[in-house]
Amino acid sequence: MDESSVRAVGWAQSFPISRGVRAGRIWARRHLDSLEWTKNAPDMVDSVLLSISELVTNAHVHAHSDAQLVLTWDSQCLHVSVHDGDTAIPRPRQADDTMTGGRGLAIVDALADSWHTHRQRDGKTITACFIPPELASAGQPLPPDPARPEAGSSQDVLVVAEEQGDGAASSA
Repeated sequence: MDESSVRAVGWAQSFPISRGVRAGRIWARRHLDSLEWTKNAPDMVDSVLLSISELVTNAHVHAHSDAQLVLTWDSQCLHVSVHDGDTAIPRPRQADDTMTGGRGLAIVDALADSWHTHRQRDGKTITACFIPPELASAGQPLPPDPARPEAGSSQDVLVVAEEQGDGAASSA
């Protein structure tokens, strides 16, 4: 299958509270290496990994839940999605200097090109979009917000990622 026929590639992995966020960062870095982002966009990799740390930490600490991490690359945006078992929608809050927490979503908001939350019957998923520098500088529009799909948008991509032995899944 040549590169022009691939619409999206994705990876999914569950990270139990017992494994911690470090395992999520290591797993994600391996997949970003396969996209050559560590070579071509090292600052973006740091932003993605820090956002993953914050989102997985939120799932473990606030939702008291395992974190299902899904990375999806659609040739325009790296979608970083973390699902947890709590249906409560988090709200960014203003953290003061005396607080040791409360900055996770503010960090994701500062680093990602866009992000949104989707409530589901069994919890919620927070998805952050990261557009690589070469596409962002070319003036590429942001991907559509799934909460407000536009009729007939050709950018809508459905990726069904199932956890496999190596955590990989792809869709054409």
